[in-house]
Amino acid sequence: MYNNSMDWFAEQPAPLQALLATLFTWALTALGAATVFFFGNINRKVLDGMLGFAAGVMIAASFFSLLAPAIEMADAARESGGLPSWAAAVIGFVLGGVFLRVADRVLPHHHMGAREDEGPRTSWNRSILLVLAITLHNIPEGLAVGVGFGASALLPGASLAGAVSLALGIGLQNFPEGAAVSIPLRREGMSRCKSFWIGQASGIVEPIAGVLGAALILSMRAALPYALSFAAGAMIFVAAEELIPEAYREGNDHIATSGIMAGFALMMALDVGLG
Repeated sequence: MYNNSMDWFAEQPAPLQALLATLFTWALTALGAATVFFFGNINRKVLDGMLGFAAGVMIAASFFSLLAPAIEMADAARESGGLPSWAAAVIGFVLGGVFLRVADRVLPHHHMGAREDEGPRTSWNRSILLVLAITLHNIPEGLAVGVGFGASALLPGASLAGAVSLALGIGLQNFPEGAAVSIPLRREGMSRCKSFWIGQASGIVEPIAGVLGAALILSMRAALPYALSFAAGAMIFVAAEELIPEAYREGNDHIATSGIMAGFALMMALDVGLG
């Protein structure tokens, strides 16, 4: 039955594969957020380890699932002329970080643990601003999954198993992310239902970004190395700007570092083992 399901999945168009995969990552975000119905608090050391784990997964996925394939694809395309193979990866990577930096400046939002709101002043309440911040930083994850499935449909060197491993890795790190949002909100006095809604809301954008990423790549094959490295740059930006600083904020350095190492090792094993 498992093989039949995988055969059916492999026969589907890349946008549908990306949609199903990102619905899975969204479901794990919601599952993590649902822990708020069972726990009213979360130990800070556990939270910092979870944030570190999520950062480690994102860093490993950025290299093994995105940057390395982007360089290989650009190197193969170089035979017909064009930029050096490293240039496409560097350009896309930098643009991914710049995109999120600009979005941080022009969109009002609020990060967990921050004292003040960021971006333009607005009358929106803090719950909406928090959802905007989390949603903004989940766009790269959905985009990465979509681009991965688009690449597997276009290039023989990009495997479907590699795209599946990327979705699995992102889904696994979405679980602690969902809990890391909903449980602290409950601790601050928000109702369990509202805490859950905000915690899972960040995953809503992933199916949208995933389908768009896959569809765009199918229509613009030459942009694939740039798109892969763009997603990598955006994911590294999120890990360096938000997850890692928050994981170290309370002084649990060794726990946060252990989480980063564990997340990186797991994603590396998934990508190398399945891809």
